[in-house]
Amino acid sequence: MSTKIEILAPAGSYESIAPAVLCGADAIYLGGENFSARGNAANFNREQLIKTVDFCHKRNVKVYVTLNTLIFDNEIENALSFIKFLCLVPVDALIVQDLGLISLIKKVAPDMPLHASTQMSIHTLSGIQALHELGFKRVVLARELSFNEIKEIAKESPIELEVFVHGALCMSVSGQCYMSAMIGGRSGNRGFCAQPCRLPHKTKGSSDYALSLKDLSLIDYIKELSSLGVTSAKIEGRMKRPEYVAASVAACRYMVDNETVDKNLIKNLQAVFSRSGFTDGYYKGQRGQHMFGIREKENVLSATKNVFSQIHDLYKSEHGRIPVDFKLTVKANEPIMLAAEDDFKNSSKVLGQVPEAAKNISLSQERCIAQLQKTGGTQFFSKNISCEIEPGLSVSNSQLNLLRRECLTAVEKQIKNKYKKISFNETLKENIQKHISSGAPKIRARFNDTNIPKEFSQCELVYVPINSSIDEIKRVQSLGINVALEIPRGMFGIENFIKERLALAKQIGVKDVWAGNIGSVKLAREYGFNIHGGFSLNVCNTYSVEFIKQLGITDIELSFEMTFDQIKNLGSNVKRGIIGYGRVPLMLMRNCPAATGKSGCRDCNSPPTVIDRKKIKFPIICNNGCSEMLNSVPIYLGDKSNEFCNLDFIVLRFTVENFVEKVEKLKSFNNHVKETDGFTRGLYYRGVN
Repeated sequence: MSTKIEILAPAGSYESIAPAVLCGADAIYLGGENFSARGNAANFNREQLIKTVDFCHKRNVKVYVTLNTLIFDNEIENALSFIKFLCLVPVDALIVQDLGLISLIKKVAPDMPLHASTQMSIHTLSGIQALHELGFKRVVLARELSFNEIKEIAKESPIELEVFVHGALCMSVSGQCYMSAMIGGRSGNRGFCAQPCRLPHKTKGSSDYALSLKDLSLIDYIKELSSLGVTSAKIEGRMKRPEYVAASVAACRYMVDNETVDKNLIKNLQAVFSRSGFTDGYYKGQRGQHMFGIREKENVLSATKNVFSQIHDLYKSEHGRIPVDFKLTVKANEPIMLAAEDDFKNSSKVLGQVPEAAKNISLSQERCIAQLQKTGGTQFFSKNISCEIEPGLSVSNSQLNLLRRECLTAVEKQIKNKYKKISFNETLKENIQKHISSGAPKIRARFNDTNIPKEFSQCELVYVPINSSIDEIKRVQSLGINVALEIPRGMFGIENFIKERLALAKQIGVKDVWAGNIGSVKLAREYGFNIHGGFSLNVCNTYSVEFIKQLGITDIELSFEMTFDQIKNLGSNVKRGIIGYGRVPLMLMRNCPAATGKSGCRDCNSPPTVIDRKKIKFPIICNNGCSEMLNSVPIYLGDKSNEFCNLDFIVLRFTVENFVEKVEKLKSFNNHVKETDGFTRGLYYRGVN
């Protein structure tokens, strides 16, 4: 039995299935017509999905379907209908992001394997442990993790790990990018990212493309990842053409099965698609200027007809991928018998004609083996062939060929039949209470530091950074301010530090924390804090709001990709709030854009700014090993209190404001002052695709 790492191929259209499978993929991931994080790909209708699963399962290739977008209340019924269909097909797993959808799948299809999408931003052991508690089988790790970080996670991971080994890199941690949504209403969390990060952006001394990374390639490290315990090597590329899929799968297959990869194949892969070459910067823990790149003219021109022709040769015919042992028995006065068995104990036995007496030359073992080896054009290849042949008998080649075909067809049927339909509960009834807020929403404030005016003592909660000194936290508490700690969304390599800070905060009477990642929620729960869920949990439907109670979350800061109308109609008795003021983070990054300059990231205390092609400036805040790019202007809703029905609290986020500005904004908000310029209403009226 093979224990090699799984090669997981992308399929953005039906045309990519055969290239992926014939070049050696062990599994395929794809999206349906809705709820896929690659909404702009061709994707698959139901008929194509049935054909795909049939084609793949006959070849022992698994099919994972992405339902990895955020889902609004009015879409839940369609999503469940699609899940029912996928249970009947059946597919091998669902790749998911939305907490509400996860909770529903656990009820309607508890036997359906769940894989946590990279959109869930999982990058810590605590996050993986939380997923294990929720019944997940696998997690797709964040692309930003280093070898050492993956190694530490793999040592104790209770579920399967999937790692991207080739394809595009987003500047932002997946699931934490709101740039496309805020700028143009096309949400990356909903599958419609417009990729504004690939357009020109500059920082001081940088290139013109300070938000565009080269493509990732860890093909050379696949065996190393396998040795760590990684289950699946994933290739990004559902928006790319079949030739890219074929070349990337073939390269991974070469690496898994051999010591090195054919150099010409790598050359062709780079020719089909790259951005100034490839990078392994995150994996090697070497971030910086060398990781950035764009799609240049020479990258496009390198994809010649000759390159495509060579790639097409990789999948012009089927290569045997399933080993089969044959046993042939030829005896006088008995029907010929051929038995076959593959490595997974799928077996068949077929009977043919009674052999005739040989007139000239008796049937030989050599001729039988030669005929039984002719499995070309099928997914099988003969591994071992044994023959028991009595002398003086004759069997035609056509009879041997017929027996071989019938035997392999029967094995194929057994292989396909092992994929059983998954039960679906049609009688789901959810009695979720309607939400009724308890009067005017309370005010909460969030700060980047502890330079907090005493006027904020009127706030229900005030969030301060987790790395604030204990003395400073005590000082702020002495002002009568109810201090809560903000656990950073990016916890790469600092999980132990966070545990230490939580323990110290507990000792000085801090009772509350802000948690914007499932991993941080688990850590906060272990230390007994009141947990206030952050916007970055991307909660945007009634079922997600209800589900957070199971995670131990006290209340939730709703996704700012929701409209007021959607917010008003949310059910559940869980308290909820929105961001009413502040520059919302557009990206959470592990590579500071300022690092693209020749001097590197030197002036993060300024803070640095990113400037787009329209000369609009976006501040950068660096902390705890990550950077956040903030919106160019803050949200302001102080004069829109009439829209705050069904809300329990409003969050004011302070990032680049000075001491005086903080006080002024609090007063403006409390007095419902109408601002005239320099602000946005966010997406609360516009909404997203």
